[in-house]
Amino acid sequence: MSRHFDSLMLGSIELFCKTAELQSFTAAAAQAGVTQAAVSRSVSRLEERLGVQLFVRSTRSVRLTDRGRAYYEQCRQALGQLVEAERELTGEQAVAAGLVRISLPTSYGHFRVLPILSRFRQKYPQVRLEIQLTNQNADLVADGIDLAIRARNPPDSGLIARPLEDGELVIVGAPAYLKRKGTPKMLDDLQRHECIQFERPLTGQPMPWLVRVDGETADLTTGGSVCITDDVIGLATAARGGMGLIQTYRFIVAEDLAKGTLVEVLRPFGGASRPFTLLYAANRHMPHRVRVLVEFLLENLRGGGRGRLTK
Repeated sequence: MSRHFDSLMLGSIELFCKTAELQSFTAAAAQAGVTQAAVSRSVSRLEERLGVQLFVRSTRSVRLTDRGRAYYEQCRQALGQLVEAERELTGEQAVAAGLVRISLPTSYGHFRVLPILSRFRQKYPQVRLEIQLTNQNADLVADGIDLAIRARNPPDSGLIARPLEDGELVIVGAPAYLKRKGTPKMLDDLQRHECIQFERPLTGQPMPWLVRVDGETADLTTGGSVCITDDVIGLATAARGGMGLIQTYRFIVAEDLAKGTLVEVLRPFGGASRPFTLLYAANRHMPHRVRVLVEFLLENLRGGGRGRLTK
């Protein structure tokens, strides 16, 4: 079997990745313990081999080209697997270290995940976290994302989906709004109310409210002249200001409900929920740093220690 890579080329790939992470030939050279000229030659050698430009260079910085970024993501994952394989063989697997990229929905990230990550960092201080807060569905492989949490399972059989928890939905309004417009008692009463809509980023369509009727969950189409896009948390801000009624997750408005700044309405029709799911790529050699974060999230968001991964 002929060799596809020699040690020189593997070293060039490592220096390329370090340059991409630090966005500087100088910084990459300092961290790798080589000269800036050596880093520049390594990158040029790699570009010549591939026949593509990996960086756009200026006098002050370097940045990846689109093709360079795609190549970097693949190389980063491949080098990470090599490091993890070596650690596993040499007994260093117990030390979790390195970068983990995680994509979170804005609401779930703010209220459920970010508040507990300090405990994870205390336990694993050598793990670096890059956290993306977005309501867009990330392509884990193409975007170099290690983990994602979503409010529904994407139709991607290549991902492992682990259930976290059901986010209970509530319909709430500010006391001032309810005093002005009245408190709805039945679902039909919502026709007389300003029901603030949340528009789905991908489809541009308002998200229907979910209610429980006769023990079954049903979609409820509501009307209103106010629509919020992208940021689910903005619904609560608008409701606090007395703009209208909203449906949101209980964990977003739990403090408001306790203080009385928002009031739950239509409780007989409450209890509907949306599931939150942890997603990651199927990988026999999951990096240890990713594995410990998966187990931490399952343990702390599912509770009861039920989230242990199997080998």
